[in-house]
Amino acid sequence: MKKIGTIFVVLMLSGCATQAPVPYSKIPVARVTVAEVRADGTRFIGTEIRWGGTISRVENKATETWIEIVSRQLRSSGQPLVAGSSSGRFIASFQGFFDPEVYKKGLQLTVLGPITGQTKRSIGEHDYSFPIVSATASYLWPVEPEPGYYDYPPPFWYYDPWPFYPWSYPHYYW
Repeated sequence: MKKIGTIFVVLMLSGCATQAPVPYSKIPVARVTVAEVRADGTRFIGTEIRWGGTISRVENKATETWIEIVSRQLRSSGQPLVAGSSSGRFIASFQGFFDPEVYKKGLQLTVLGPITGQTKRSIGEHDYSFPIVSATASYLWPVEPEPGYYDYPPPFWYYDPWPFYPWSYPHYYW
């Protein structure tokens, strides 16, 4: 009986553990920043990278989709940090159609794949060189809900310990 209880507890606890998506925890990638690739892009062509960040723009072409991403530092799980500095922007190139309503501006995306080149585009009136990553794997991170008013229990003084006595408040208990 103790063995069954132990197995049950282990299975319950292992169900609570979260894991990184498989492509991000198993495949070794180069530690190259977007800024380094922007400075000397031809040197890094073909390098497998794992980059992520916040989606800035989605552009569907005839046979592929380009997703412009503001690069962010990644956690060990591969999830981009929301706050913090950026080393630049890059374009993740995907084969096929990606719905702009699913891959909305502001969501977090992590991509894995080789660097295939660079392209010059403008951000406002500024010309900018974007590294292009041909994404072989990607993960769109789910939106975590912000804590709201009802997420926390009320304080201990919210509850009346004597609800049916004449001196209690509110008086509609009488």
